[in-house]
Amino acid sequence: MKENPIRSLPGIPMLLALLAVLLACAYAFFTVVVTGDGGVLRLVGAVIVSAIAVVALVGLYMVEPNQSAVLSLFGKYIGTVRDNGLRWNNPFFTKRKVSLRVRNFESGRLKVNELDGSPIEIAAVIVWRVVDSAEAVFNVDDYESFVHIQSEAALRAMATTYPYDQHEDGQISLRSHAAEISDRLKEHLDERLTSAGVDVLEARISHLAYAPEIAHAMLQRQQANAVVAARARIVAGACGMVEMALAELQKSGVVQLDEERKAAMVSNLLVVLCGDRSAQPVVNAGSLY
Repeated sequence: MKENPIRSLPGIPMLLALLAVLLACAYAFFTVVVTGDGGVLRLVGAVIVSAIAVVALVGLYMVEPNQSAVLSLFGKYIGTVRDNGLRWNNPFFTKRKVSLRVRNFESGRLKVNELDGSPIEIAAVIVWRVVDSAEAVFNVDDYESFVHIQSEAALRAMATTYPYDQHEDGQISLRSHAAEISDRLKEHLDERLTSAGVDVLEARISHLAYAPEIAHAMLQRQQANAVVAARARIVAGACGMVEMALAELQKSGVVQLDEERKAAMVSNLLVVLCGDRSAQPVVNAGSLY
């Protein structure tokens, strides 16, 4: 079911016209009762016309900015009015107001298992609005509740398809690729909410953490990975410096080193460059032999 825009009459002119009709009927009724002119026929006519005018007043309704009115007649969808202000349509139409304003909410913290099976806590902020009033009213029972429930379902489904941390180059993870994850979450939401006439403007992760029962262990693993990565970089840099030092010594010819002395120098330089503490110099007054 798609939205069908229909026209509506301006409410203020209709209100003034109906009030004028009611005043005319009241005047006619008063003159018949007081003066007796016109007889019963005029009295009955005034009563009937005033009753019709009162019923017609029910057709007045107000549409605020960024709001629409979905009209139906005895269960049949008639159309949607988006004109702002006081409007008038058939008084027998049922009118249901739908807000078209941009709305947002934060989902509850969901506990799910990410791709590697580790339990995590995740929550998201969803920005959405209604773009098709007819679908929002007639395709689902309660579109606001539908948006909340389907958003949590989409967030849960998306979280189970990605790891929490990046374990290899090029891999998308929940923690390191916020923009990509937001785009994937929006795609999941669009698939679920399009049938309800809802457009998702933005979806982003607002909370992401390991579950409390494994948070300490995962923190230790992250620290260990960081230490290993730092050590690997230090060793790589130290090897480069040692290689450069030996090459410069050989190039300048300051000292001639045999293989044993080169091995000793490499060992000493690596200890100095890779050690956690400052090296203590030892002055050798003799020779290595």
